[in-house]
Amino acid sequence: MALKLKVSNIACDGCADTITESIHVMEPDAKVDVDVNAKTVTVESAASEESIKQVIVAAGYAVEGY
Repeated sequence: MALKLKVSNIACDGCADTITESIHVMEPDAKVDVDVNAKTVTVESAASEESIKQVIVAAGYAVEGY
């Protein structure tokens, strides 16, 4: 299942790399797509939506509605 999250403080490709790496630490097989311009993170993973949001927040980013 693909999960699409709005992450309002993504500013650059470095941010995208940080988020991707953080998710991969938790779920190595996850497919992560970060769109810097749209400020969205799309994740295909077996992990729960809550877990993915927690990882993004722990990396220092703000998930809208969380």
